[in-house]
Amino acid sequence: MTSPDLPATMRVAVMYDVDDIRIEERPLPTLQPGDALVRTAASGVCSGDLMPWYVRKKAPFVFGHEPAGTVVALGADPSGKLTVGDRVFAHHHAPCLACATCHAGLYVHCATWRTTALEPGGMAEYFRIPRANFLDTLRLPDAVSFLDGSLVEPLGCVVKSLRRALAIAPSMPLVATESRRAPDLRGQTVFVIGAGVMGLMHVAVAASLGATVYASDFNAARRAAAVALGAALAFEPATAHADLVAATDGRLASTTICGPGAPAALEAAVCATGTDGTVLMFTPIEPGERFTFDQSAAYFRDIRLVSSYSCGPTDTRDALALITAGIVTAAKLQA
Repeated sequence: MTSPDLPATMRVAVMYDVDDIRIEERPLPTLQPGDALVRTAASGVCSGDLMPWYVRKKAPFVFGHEPAGTVVALGADPSGKLTVGDRVFAHHHAPCLACATCHAGLYVHCATWRTTALEPGGMAEYFRIPRANFLDTLRLPDAVSFLDGSLVEPLGCVVKSLRRALAIAPSMPLVATESRRAPDLRGQTVFVIGAGVMGLMHVAVAASLGATVYASDFNAARRAAAVALGAALAFEPATAHADLVAATDGRLASTTICGPGAPAALEAAVCATGTDGTVLMFTPIEPGERFTFDQSAAYFRDIRLVSSYSCGPTDTRDALALITAGIVTAAKLQA
């Protein structure tokens, strides 16, 4: 079950360092029983692949793990879940859905999740989806472009982040349906530090659920994009704390999403969070680095510090629903 005229080799982009990316020729992946081969149409680049310390510990590697494309071949004994011609998003990791960790909804800590991977990665002309990864492979609706499909994984990370930060139950959809309501975040104040692509998606989703959203970024164009996606105001970092105090009449944020993996950003996030609030650490800082904050102020304000690492199948399905509803699209993020 193979598309005709597949080449014997393909081009891949290999990251040797953050400033050393090489185009190389490699054989097409060999399909094992139940696998699928996908012709890549679009792939994102993980923000982790821009962090030197993270890149250098695993280089060289084919980077990008947010691909979307078309199934062009199936291995022996196909499962029937995919067919040649399907337009798909494939997650680079997938859990077993059967262990105690998965039953608790902690998919990214499942032993199977940590051992699964797409071959060789997103920045390749073709990639192999192992049968195990079918548990987090989604068919794209006809109205969803491949560019939008490449946003499923990063937006899934945002979905998980907001669920953890705002204590939204996994069973509650983030897009309202005829039979189910989405969370109502009116009265919540969300402050997003860093308005890159991931920060902008946080802004768009939180605003779509009714939260009052503020953002900060050094880049004026990013600040403007945050406002276009629903932020009430976007601040320059140098004045962000004072601006947030003024905008909230001193209450500060009920939830602060810290995008950058930088000690100074985390310190600012703690300072920006009000009584009984939550600071969400979205990106890790380099191992061994430390950050300091006013522990007494955090203590007497009952502030929670939580983290959010990657995403699982429930998150990617919510992400695809948000994309299908037009809340987050590649065009909106590029505007």
